[in-house]
Amino acid sequence: MLPRHARCGVSVVAVQAALLASSSGVFAQSSPRELPAVTVDAPATAKPKPRKPAVQTAGARGNSAKPVAERPAAVAATNGQGADSARASLDQPAAVARYQLPQRSFSITAKQVDETINLKDPEDAVKYMPSLFVRKRNDGDNQAVLATRSWGLNSSARTLIYYDDLLISALIGNNNSGASPKWNLISPEAIGRVDFLNGPFAAAYPGNSIGGVLLITSKMPDKPFAVAKETVSVMPWNQYGTKDTYVTSQTSAAAGNRDGNLSWLVTANHLDSYQQPLTYTTFGTVFGVGPANTTGAIGAWNRTGGVANVIGTGALAHSQQTSGNLRVAYDISPLVQATYSLGIWNNHQTSDPQTYLTSTLNGQPTFGGQGAFASNKYTWDQTHLSNAVSLKSDTKGVFDFDLSASSYNYLQDTLLNPFTVTPTGVGYSLNGKITRNDGTNWQNADAKGIWRPFGIDGPHEISFGIHGDRYRLENPVYLSSVWYATSSTGTGQLLTTGVGETRTGALWLQDAWKIVPNLKLTLGGRLETWRSLDGFNINSNPTATSGIPAAPIPVFVAVPKNQPGLNSTNFSPKASLSYDLSKEWNVTASFGESYRYPTVTELYQNITVAGVATFANPNLKPEQDFTGELNVERKWNDGRVRLTLFKERTNNAIISQTTNVTNSTGGQTPTTTIGNVDAIRMQGVELSADKDDVLVKGLQVFGSVTYVDSRILSDPTFVGTIGGTTATGKRVPNVPEWRSTVGVTYRPNDNWAYTVAGRYTGKQYATLDNTDTFAHVYQAFDPFLVFDMKIHYKATQNFAFDFGIDNIFNAQYFLFHPFPGRTYVLAGKYTF
Repeated sequence: MLPRHARCGVSVVAVQAALLASSSGVFAQSSPRELPAVTVDAPATAKPKPRKPAVQTAGARGNSAKPVAERPAAVAATNGQGADSARASLDQPAAVARYQLPQRSFSITAKQVDETINLKDPEDAVKYMPSLFVRKRNDGDNQAVLATRSWGLNSSARTLIYYDDLLISALIGNNNSGASPKWNLISPEAIGRVDFLNGPFAAAYPGNSIGGVLLITSKMPDKPFAVAKETVSVMPWNQYGTKDTYVTSQTSAAAGNRDGNLSWLVTANHLDSYQQPLTYTTFGTVFGVGPANTTGAIGAWNRTGGVANVIGTGALAHSQQTSGNLRVAYDISPLVQATYSLGIWNNHQTSDPQTYLTSTLNGQPTFGGQGAFASNKYTWDQTHLSNAVSLKSDTKGVFDFDLSASSYNYLQDTLLNPFTVTPTGVGYSLNGKITRNDGTNWQNADAKGIWRPFGIDGPHEISFGIHGDRYRLENPVYLSSVWYATSSTGTGQLLTTGVGETRTGALWLQDAWKIVPNLKLTLGGRLETWRSLDGFNINSNPTATSGIPAAPIPVFVAVPKNQPGLNSTNFSPKASLSYDLSKEWNVTASFGESYRYPTVTELYQNITVAGVATFANPNLKPEQDFTGELNVERKWNDGRVRLTLFKERTNNAIISQTTNVTNSTGGQTPTTTIGNVDAIRMQGVELSADKDDVLVKGLQVFGSVTYVDSRILSDPTFVGTIGGTTATGKRVPNVPEWRSTVGVTYRPNDNWAYTVAGRYTGKQYATLDNTDTFAHVYQAFDPFLVFDMKIHYKATQNFAFDFGIDNIFNAQYFLFHPFPGRTYVLAGKYTF
């Protein structure tokens, strides 16, 4: 049935550059990207209108000792952001070339994505990139966090994700719920290229680059085009007491043109998604025994071996999402381009939990008096708006600049819940809660410059910039008399509130010094000042209940608290040495210190969403991170292999912990707390490779394997929930020891592509003392091995079809939440 439902290590030349730059007053953008790409994946055979040479993407020297005559190769690598290229792993990303960034990178183009990945959401594009994993629980998931080689699924503020000039990382928090990246703003058909840069080695990026930087580039047109795509996915589901089939349909479209100095791209996406249970409702301390006077509880354990009988689903959601984007670029002159981007995203989501319980009194379904069902019954309406502007020069001469600013605003973000369930039967109280985030917003602004004192191929290339950001949280929770039909403030009585703000300012400088043609030293530093302010919380204590049993009215006494302001000023040195042994071999050693500051929600947001309660900590210290890595790479014309050794130490690591707290009715409420861990260490090795024409022409092989030895070095304040445990010496939460990807794509001709790929992630712990050893239970973090396949057929120059299966063998696993089972995907795309 289908459902209804070195600290001073900068060169003298670099210091002089900073002094000269300070007097010039010309700076640049937040997302260090080049002038927008001009190639588009369109079928027309007519040659595109030639671009003016002066506004082509900037090419810059790479790490190899290539003569000036070979520089056009770098330009070609970024032209169109790789949208028409079958390969990207050998190309230098546009941002790396323009700013001489020291990071090693991994890349994928729109063509590769189109042929090899069941692309339903933009985050699917990174599915097979080395060491990366996205916590995507369902199609259209708006809480999909990117995990990297050394940081896990609860580390949204430890990576930076940019869509052109817009930062889509929600640095309002560091979690896998409200602070997840805003992927949903991006239509899959807008993606031209994706690049991932490892590590915090570039002074141009803030300390949130600890885990890395993901750059998503749109494909700007060079001629008129339009494309439309329809995707349907079907997932049969059978787990605990829920058996159903969940269907998602998605329509994506894009259109654009270039006419003289003006180019534009407009994209839209609509998704209608029925989702498998995202959470379950649990109960009890005796295995298999549910609430009094009920049957139907399914005996189960929790991840630490305690009883957690499953009595029904939690969040069982239906989501309808619509997003739209407009990007306009205008060549003010042959050397300067201005861009503007507008994005809007709307989500209407409802959840209708399912109980497994039957009353022994009347034989009817019942909630058994468990209020957790009410926490997962909701209507959620969201409308978010983004804006980004930039002004960039591309002279390829002595000086270039980038200026940019962006903002993100929660125009509407309202979650309506009933307050509890009725004492008997299946029903909810009339009164409820209104959780609001509208008013939450953030802004980022950057000014960057590039100075080439000896010309574009001189020994020094100096970049510098200033940065500012502001993040504001507004999160009141009101009581309401009728939970599903109420004003925006309900009865006007505040149940809880979390308000606060963080601000960061930064200056940075980098000198890329080509000591000899095949040896380059990059030195840089970033000076940052951060503060939190206006922190205020209200937490209400219940004192009594009035009203009738069917609609109890809780009586609360509000407890207001003004939180202390915090501040910190820090300097982060960066250094990288790259040596080309030959045209094919490169060795690069890099080091970076960085600071990751507490986010405003970590400091001030006390909230319960989908039955999970989170308590903030207004006294958090900034994280201090030291990362080093050694890369050895071998390239061929049609492939490459890279070995990376890395080590990382983080002092005052901010880590959240979720435990089950038994409430007054015998149910269990997942509760998250946040704190600093004195010191953690992670070290390991990453091996990745890809190669074309292996054994037979047209057969591409790709893959990676990553091993991480993570340890908590010191955590003296830890208090375990199981007596006598300690965190010191244990593995860092959410960081698996092993992660790997392997895949093959066979292209017998230009019309067909067949791909089979597997992804493996080993055991990871969610608790600091590593006591969560029970696997394949709700809230566990299981190892998993998942295989996918895709067949891509280009039927005509304009028409293409895809058929794929994600999770072919229907592996069932939990990463706290139950993750998707076998899913069939069918798509058709027409390009005009």
